[in-house]
Amino acid sequence: MQVDLRHPEFQAAIPILKQIEAAGFEAYFVGGCVRDALLDLPIHDVDIATSAYPQEVKQIFKRTVDTGIQHGTVTVLDHGHGYEITTFRTETGYQDFRRPDQVTFVRSLKEDQLRRDFTINALAARHDGTIIDNFGGLQDLDAHLLRAVGNAHDRFHEDALRMMRAVRFESQLGFQLEEQTARALKDNAPLLQHIATERIAAEFIRLLLGIKRSAGLTSFIQSELYRYCPGLADGGAALTSYEALPDQQLQQPGAAWALLVYLLDTPAAAFMKKWKQANNLSAEVQAAQRILPALLNDTADNWALFQCGQPALAVALEAAQLLAPGFDQAAVQTRYDALSIKSAKELAVNGGDLIQAGFKPGREMGQTLAKMVQAVVAGKLPNDRAALLATIKN
Repeated sequence: MQVDLRHPEFQAAIPILKQIEAAGFEAYFVGGCVRDALLDLPIHDVDIATSAYPQEVKQIFKRTVDTGIQHGTVTVLDHGHGYEITTFRTETGYQDFRRPDQVTFVRSLKEDQLRRDFTINALAARHDGTIIDNFGGLQDLDAHLLRAVGNAHDRFHEDALRMMRAVRFESQLGFQLEEQTARALKDNAPLLQHIATERIAAEFIRLLLGIKRSAGLTSFIQSELYRYCPGLADGGAALTSYEALPDQQLQQPGAAWALLVYLLDTPAAAFMKKWKQANNLSAEVQAAQRILPALLNDTADNWALFQCGQPALAVALEAAQLLAPGFDQAAVQTRYDALSIKSAKELAVNGGDLIQAGFKPGREMGQTLAKMVQAVVAGKLPNDRAALLATIKN
């Protein structure tokens, strides 16, 4: 079988494969780029594997960087672009359930593919597009199945994060877990506690943003992986409610998190901290959590919209759309867009104007400015300097 390699990322890298082959070694595109090309999904970068050992790769190309040479990876610099070339290898001794204790370079593509996570990711393609499939990945791709390469228990013991990748791929690709792989997922779920929170979060948010979120959440719940995630040990009921929401794809990470904290009925600030999320994302989710009940009850006034602000409001609106199908996002957005000001900095008067009007710097001046902001947002006063100063003087 052939894969279409006309995508620019492949075309730019094909000369690299040919140069390695010209030196007497094998070289292939491997992993996700091959899978995505076969599924007609966007290609963001390409991975290259070779039978050439790292030192041999460095002899073939003039400009290289030892990015991960101990694990067989050398970056080849070509026309301003870097290509990671990784030697075929086997791995043993995963004492931390994440990284191998020993890496051995080999010449066999099949041996290298055996350490891959799922059959659909164990596909390789030559520079002419010819597919090498040693583990039935093409059949599983056609059947939309996620099957571990070889023994699923071994694959999950090698890298426990693969369990989160499994449920993420279910959601992201709309695939289904093969029976033995699903069973191994449940049997090995406790291993997830050995994985760093940041790595779990990266897979979890991609699950929540997938095209088939419900499928990923179903396996996430049934396998009880959630019990080993921050703040979710007792979150089975909330996750089941999440799973039951319409499978409309979410576009914003903040909306995915906002839905979760809403269903868990837990403070967003502490929850996002447990998941080690960025402060700006946490602030968005907190603001969305504050306004979401009012949006759903149709009680959000102009002041609530103003306090929320645009980024967080967009997050809250997307969350509300899933919680209440038929919710009119556009109407709320139109109201926000019609606000006279979106920030206190846009008020037509400032502290200097009030000092000229006779105010002394201090609490009273701050309170007056705050009242002006509220009055303008409520539409009781125009955001006009003269009108505001007249009101202040009176």
